[in-house]
Amino acid sequence: MTGNTIADRTRLSDRGLLRDRSRIGGDWVGSETRFEVRDPADGAVLGSVAAMSAEQSRAAIDSAQTAFPGWAGTLPQDRSAILRRWFELVTAAREDLARIMTVEQGKPLSEARGEIDYAASFIEFYAEEAKRPNIEGVTSHLPDAEVELWLEPVGVVALITPWNFPAAMLTRKAAAALAAGCSVLAHPSAETPHSALALAELAARAGVPPGVFNVVTGDAATIVGPWTEDPRVRALSFTGSTEIGRLLYRQSAATVKRLVLELGGHAPVIVFSGAELDHAVAETIKAKFATSGQDCLGANRIYVERPVYDEFCRRFTAATQALTVGRGMDDPDIGPLMNEAALTKQEDHVADALAKGARLACGGSRLPLGDLFYAPTVLTDVPHDAKIMREETFGPVAALTPFDTEDEVIARANDSEFGLVAYVHSLNPRRIYRVSRALQYGMVAVNRTKVTGAPIPFGGMKQSGIGREGARRGMEAFMEIKYVCRDWH
Repeated sequence: MTGNTIADRTRLSDRGLLRDRSRIGGDWVGSETRFEVRDPADGAVLGSVAAMSAEQSRAAIDSAQTAFPGWAGTLPQDRSAILRRWFELVTAAREDLARIMTVEQGKPLSEARGEIDYAASFIEFYAEEAKRPNIEGVTSHLPDAEVELWLEPVGVVALITPWNFPAAMLTRKAAAALAAGCSVLAHPSAETPHSALALAELAARAGVPPGVFNVVTGDAATIVGPWTEDPRVRALSFTGSTEIGRLLYRQSAATVKRLVLELGGHAPVIVFSGAELDHAVAETIKAKFATSGQDCLGANRIYVERPVYDEFCRRFTAATQALTVGRGMDDPDIGPLMNEAALTKQEDHVADALAKGARLACGGSRLPLGDLFYAPTVLTDVPHDAKIMREETFGPVAALTPFDTEDEVIARANDSEFGLVAYVHSLNPRRIYRVSRALQYGMVAVNRTKVTGAPIPFGGMKQSGIGREGARRGMEAFMEIKYVCRDWH
């Protein structure tokens, strides 16, 4: 490493992927105001990116609205070919895109590579789905009438993406919208803008027409406010906290937008005594510590049946202590947290749990690697009223507690406003069925951690969100159903 800039630290083979301006209407547009982007590993300033004004945000709506009819009228197979080319370019740029992500987000390089593969899979999937929206014939309920249902793109759509998965959350939304024939306004997190801008560069190279895919950087309220107010923006998709999701819900009400909200999680892990214990430990480590715990799918509450509780705690603690911590570019198991607020939350949750009677098995402190490193931590015997059992921790702190009966643990797992994903470990098929049915979660993973992917509908229940992303259902928010009843007389 010869310097602090993002170019120095990434050493890309394609420097053209590094953009510091917004993509609006086919141009790279700058602004008098800029914001700094820092490497969370050491706080070094990587550079600055244009902070667009509210007027420029409205200009992006104009651009998307102008481009929409042409894109909507493009033959589905031609949209598919452009998306396929985008997929191929993203795949070819995998290493460069992963390096950009690791430097600005902090996640281990191998995880960043995995995210690029994941991001590309959505583009590939929706390249195929772009060909499939068809007119659907319906048996008529009226004499001498023909009935058809037409699927049509809803119009301009706004996409707001988070810092923890800056590539995959953008492609999961944008590829579905583009496949449906919509034009896109995307706002990436100010903490990780370069990943989105690199994807916009590749989309332009792939032949996405000017104005169809706009990426607007800057302050979220400044950029997104005009989008929620403008009736030309017909749908909004957001991934982030439940608090911000509620705000966007309210702001979008006046224009009655379609909404897809992928919000907070508070995932329970339930380990029954009949589970294969080593496998359950290994999978729970993945569920807890991936992306340094900064994942809406991250395990937050780990319930273990009492007969195997002590042994599970022992093995889980040993596995946690074996995790490596370091800079993302060195490819450890755990990288830095994103910001000081995230680290302070770990300290607050640990202190609160200990004050209420939990025991510290390992970790529980900052590490001297940098300002944003926190030791992988295990808390045992965590009481139900501890903050960590009620709030999303979003960091590398695991909370373990025993349970005695199936009914008890289901009640405790469901006692949350969140309902995104739950993890169950058992070898009893009847119990697996009962528990999977009883859990109030949009997704249930049984004896494994990884369940997401382009072909499945991702989303939660209760205050974990509205709608689904991925799969065929991921296009539904971006399409209207038009009913045509035709009489030839």
